[in-house]
Amino acid sequence: MRPYETMIIFDSEADESAITAVLEKGLELVRSNGGTTGVVNRWGKRTLAYEVRKKREGYYVVAEFTSEPKASAELDRFLVLADEVLRHKIVRMPEKVAGRRRPPGPGASPSAGRSRPAPARSGARAAPAAASELGAEPAPSPTQSDEADVAPAPAAG
Repeated sequence: MRPYETMIIFDSEADESAITAVLEKGLELVRSNGGTTGVVNRWGKRTLAYEVRKKREGYYVVAEFTSEPKASAELDRFLVLADEVLRHKIVRMPEKVAGRRRPPGPGASPSAGRSRPAPARSGARAAPAAASELGAEPAPSPTQSDEADVAPAPAAG
């Protein structure tokens, strides 16, 4: 069993019930081939970066599942044939990453799932650490003996 993630972009003009039906049929296809379904995130309508089949907007859904490669191939075949689907991509997730994402609980803030803090909005950056704090020797400054080693420039004329 391998972990997968799929992003499906549905036609934004399709009915919500049609989108749900195609999504459920696809997930049922995974289950019937011995796989298990995980988190399903409905992102909703978003503007596409470029036109796909003369559409500028799509309904995005991201779903995680675990299955054998055969079930992934069957899902891919099904999504290619579904009229409501504009684009889709199925990606095998690394074992280290699989299952780490959890859907936010009710009432959770959108940033609750972030693994790192959001960047400061003031535009100010933190000062770089001193070389001594990083355990490095400070760069030597040029000395008078270094300057004496440099040959004088030839005189023009």
